[in-house]
Amino acid sequence: MGVSTATPDHGIRLVTIDFPPVNALPVQGWYELADAVRAAGRDPGSRCVVLAAEGRGFNAGVDIKEMQRDHGHGALIGANRGCFEAFAAVYECEVPVVAAVGGFCLGGGVGLAGNADAIVASEDAVFGLPELDRGALGAATHLARLVPQHLMRALYFTSRTVTAAELHAHGSVWNVVPRAELMSAALELAREIARKDATLIRLAKAAINGIDPVDVRRSYRFEQGFTFEANLSGVADRVRDTFGTRRHEEADR
Repeated sequence: MGVSTATPDHGIRLVTIDFPPVNALPVQGWYELADAVRAAGRDPGSRCVVLAAEGRGFNAGVDIKEMQRDHGHGALIGANRGCFEAFAAVYECEVPVVAAVGGFCLGGGVGLAGNADAIVASEDAVFGLPELDRGALGAATHLARLVPQHLMRALYFTSRTVTAAELHAHGSVWNVVPRAELMSAALELAREIARKDATLIRLAKAAINGIDPVDVRRSYRFEQGFTFEANLSGVADRVRDTFGTRRHEEADR
């Protein structure tokens, strides 16, 4: 359990998330993931990183129960900072990152996949930000890298999900394969990338990040400010405790 790193082939580093039952990461888990991705990118023998997960789904975001156990704001601050570091580690990784997404990719999962350089997904993969149902905000920055602006807004405001096939139609998912073939398909793409010159692939990653129209670090940090405001106001706890059921609407009346 936790975050592990392996070398399945020459030039490829595999970083795997494993936090049963749904890969909802605790604060420390986000930092462990950030450290593992950064270390994989710094490794001079690395030319591509594959980010994958064990279990039912790729990622279910932050560990809500950890926040509910905290009577102050320590867990929230830790989750904000941990997610910020993990998302940034994927984006700033010195070599391309391929996200292998199977099953659900929710909340923080969208932050990770949205900051990856390429996504290979299983046929059962779904992507979404149920943040408004969980008393949170954030990662619209990363969802906007996967779908057009108006679709991003509709998905965000409704907390609906979008399928891997739909994202493939938008061009943000490289390939959609049966669940059993997910890892082999992700490694196939990683091998193609890893065949490039080691120095050139790192220069290419830096160059492409440099021409990005949106500063993802600044944009996501701006979103996090509203997450904290929602918590300070008490509305986040009220919604989080009901997980988005209508009981919190009745409490407003």
